[in-house]
Amino acid sequence: MEPSEQPGPDSGSQDVNPVFLQQLRELDIPEEAAKQALLHTRNVSAEEAAMYYFNKLENEEEGDDDLMFKMVFVVNMDLAMGVGKVAAQVGHAAVGLYQALQEKNSWREMAWKWDHSGAKKVVVQGTNVAHLLELQALAMSLSLPTYLVQDAGLTQVESGSRTVLAIMGEEEMVNNVTGSLKLL
Repeated sequence: MEPSEQPGPDSGSQDVNPVFLQQLRELDIPEEAAKQALLHTRNVSAEEAAMYYFNKLENEEEGDDDLMFKMVFVVNMDLAMGVGKVAAQVGHAAVGLYQALQEKNSWREMAWKWDHSGAKKVVVQGTNVAHLLELQALAMSLSLPTYLVQDAGLTQVESGSRTVLAIMGEEEMVNNVTGSLKLL
């Protein structure tokens, strides 16, 4: 749920305390959620807002106990990369996807839920670059975040080769994209 979906009292008519906001951001609370927590608690203190935020989050999680998230890495098997090369490319995909997750509030929240529900990661086999692009298009049509690694070409594959596709989201949604693929 986006924090802005439930505005607090006077949420449009007052500003948040910037010192308290910074203290909440240092606790890794997303900016919009921190602002909403401060508005709901009328800027009394960062501690009060943090308690509000974490209690709200805990209550939301109780309703989402069944939701699991996972990150899937689809390796381009057409490239015949060595084990070390595949490991490095999966690492690039994980970092790239995690950085992409910082672009939207809803994706940051998804990353948090994924991390706190076990940070499940799965590596599967993709046929070729066309297959990876097809899977990426399907994932994007489902609003799932993706990241496609393009290799620098310094070792085993040509520059620009698409090596690994990373996809993340609610497990059932991701399974709609990658569920039929074989594990690596």
